[in-house]
Amino acid sequence: MSEATAISVEGLTRRYGDREALSDVSFSLETGGTLVVFGANGAGKTTLLRVLATLLRPHSGQVAVLGQQLPDQAWAARGQIGLVTHEPLLYRELTARQNLDFCARLHNLTTARVSDLLTATGLSDRADEPIARFSKGMMQRLAIARALIADPKLLLLDEPRANLDPGAGELLEPLIGRANGRSRVIVTHDIAYGLAEADTALGLIDGRMAFCEIASAINAAAVQELYR
Repeated sequence: MSEATAISVEGLTRRYGDREALSDVSFSLETGGTLVVFGANGAGKTTLLRVLATLLRPHSGQVAVLGQQLPDQAWAARGQIGLVTHEPLLYRELTARQNLDFCARLHNLTTARVSDLLTATGLSDRADEPIARFSKGMMQRLAIARALIADPKLLLLDEPRANLDPGAGELLEPLIGRANGRSRVIVTHDIAYGLAEADTALGLIDGRMAFCEIASAINAAAVQELYR
């Protein structure tokens, strides 16, 4: 796997019991590029993200992330990956600042990084409130700040615009949008947004690849077929 390749997946299969959540999935992502994954609920999108995030082991196939073979070298890739899941998985009894401080300590980072991200995500005025009081949109902004705490090379984003109003979406664009320069894998049901962000589009149906093409070669009608 060259430095020009952020992700390489060949023949990935992942099962839950007898059910194949992913079956013979293959694709690659160039460094700095964006792969957008489409598919109906249960298609395997979240499972794919969890494998790439080193949270699930593949049952067969070859997976390399940021030059590291998974699962054997997962430890070397993990600190370079920022993950935003469908559920924010934050500590609700802690404040926003405490949530980020905890993550920063895991990466041996200073509190300056925490303050910068609270400002960048528009949360500095509420930073010392328990996040149990936060709206879903504020939770999403904090989850994105947490994913960025270690300045990752790769972002794995599951519905990153969920619960964000247009103003918040614009605020976060420099952090998780195309201009940030990081390699990205985005899972979304928003077809227009996904195609606008994608360099490559991957479509999944019941864990199998329906297509994997340069995004400019895929139209909205082809993506909509995944949801029928």
